[in-house]
Amino acid sequence: MGTYRTDEDLLTLHSMYPFITVWDDHEVADNSWKNGSHNSEGEVFLKRKEAAVRAYFEWMPLRQVDMDDTLRIWRNFSIGNLADLIMLDTRHYARDLTVVGGIIGIGPGGNIGDVEDVVDDPSRTLMGFNQEAWFYDQLSQSSERGARWRLVGTQVVFSHIGLGIFNNRPFNRDQWDGYLANRDRIYQHLADHSINNTIMLAGDSHASWVSDLAWINRRDYNKDTGAGSFGVEFAGTAVSSHSVLGRNFPNFLSKLLSKWLVSANPELQWQDLYYRGYFQLSVGYEELNARYYGIPDPYERKNDDEILLAEFKVYSGENRLARNPTVGGGVAKAGALKNGKVVSP
Repeated sequence: MGTYRTDEDLLTLHSMYPFITVWDDHEVADNSWKNGSHNSEGEVFLKRKEAAVRAYFEWMPLRQVDMDDTLRIWRNFSIGNLADLIMLDTRHYARDLTVVGGIIGIGPGGNIGDVEDVVDDPSRTLMGFNQEAWFYDQLSQSSERGARWRLVGTQVVFSHIGLGIFNNRPFNRDQWDGYLANRDRIYQHLADHSINNTIMLAGDSHASWVSDLAWINRRDYNKDTGAGSFGVEFAGTAVSSHSVLGRNFPNFLSKLLSKWLVSANPELQWQDLYYRGYFQLSVGYEELNARYYGIPDPYERKNDDEILLAEFKVYSGENRLARNPTVGGGVAKAGALKNGKVVSP
């Protein structure tokens, strides 16, 4: 980690902006959960996890949240009455069994069958029940105190992402799609307490996703207007790591897969598998704007070649993506856009 932090661009970035950091699985091990990972389990894994957590706190710009709970990284930030940023730990704190081995648990050594057997078990949790209770309290308190927006940082994609085959089987059970009852409890809390303006912010998947927060099969939702949505999710891709499809997968095939995914998932409004990059969120009292930028070649150092791939707007109180100008007749420059068109940059 010490070598990593000598990167000149990272040093420049730290000198210009404050960071609110959160870990992902690879800070410890691939597809880790509370008692194991892709390549270790038991006492060996727990010692590895202890060492990784210590290194993280020594090198990253954050304070330990609870001196009696060295693993706790979930915390919140209040930004006046504009927004509350609620940072979750959906990776290491108390995550129940996830998919390990093979490719997303499929193939030799994979455990996808074990996960499928318990995927909707009510006792199954992605966060741990202590963190869950804290999260619900944070959502309610934020709404009651009159904060305009609730921004929720979750490492893995929250929305359902189906493949469009086998009863729309999920793309990846290592995301919230592997913890169905836990996700249902969140939707139920938002519904029971009439909590508005909830925005999920996610990463991990090495792809870009923009979705309405639709509780499919539990609450009516209109994919064309967004009616019935609880909020919006913006999930970003990686800056330099290759796509889930591989480093050299051609863009025209990526677009075809993106079209397939957008057509298979009513709540998914835009998706891109090809470009590396980031998204920028601008938060105001009346509206929230997200701009997705792509880098044509992340393996060479350049300054001015990033592309504005797509931009989106959410109006306060609407709990859905605004359908004009981008979604529903708008234009993007990558991937696939529901009810819109894609123009190559």
